[in-house]
Amino acid sequence: MNAPTAPYDAQQLSELARLLIENVRELAQAGWTPATSSNFSHRLGRDLAAITVSGKDKGRLVEDDIMVVDFHGQAVGRPLRPSAETRLHTQIYARFPEIGCVLHTHSPVQTIASRLYAGDGRIRLEGYELLKALHGNTTHDTAVDLEVFPNTQDMGVLSAQVEAALDKAPMWGYLIDGHGLYAWGRDMAEARRHLEAFEFLLHCELELRRLRA
Repeated sequence: MNAPTAPYDAQQLSELARLLIENVRELAQAGWTPATSSNFSHRLGRDLAAITVSGKDKGRLVEDDIMVVDFHGQAVGRPLRPSAETRLHTQIYARFPEIGCVLHTHSPVQTIASRLYAGDGRIRLEGYELLKALHGNTTHDTAVDLEVFPNTQDMGVLSAQVEAALDKAPMWGYLIDGHGLYAWGRDMAEARRHLEAFEFLLHCELELRRLRA
């Protein structure tokens, strides 16, 4: 009896796996994925996503460590365990058909900023030239509020809070208190640009806070 055909293009998955592994390895080398933290995904067709499996060192991923999930967060094709935060990825893909990549990291800068600004619920980023790195911004003369959500193991609660924030204003990322940063884009290059821009802007805000103390 022939094995059932997977509901996705295996060659496309292999190509996306290599893309994810290459980029995630660079982020791991930067110290943004300590221990087995962080998770990364890329859209795979209309209603599936390729995502890193749970519990792996992200600096040492191989192709078998990239699995497929549907937008309900269920494994497709192979019975592997996705990250507990898979829902935070799939809600972005389900809501925005143009989004192709979601990246989640745990750099010290991101985590410290999330703790310092958790009480405010957001970090206002204003007047920086690098705000133009965020898609849709054409001038430094603007302000972006980076939301900081309370940390919880209940992904239903957290995803609902994210959904409510997305209803209010355009977003390219957010922080979770004591946790890290989510950023996304239409493809890997744009998601990386947004991730790195937020990292730089958060570093500037922390330095300004320290110098003004």
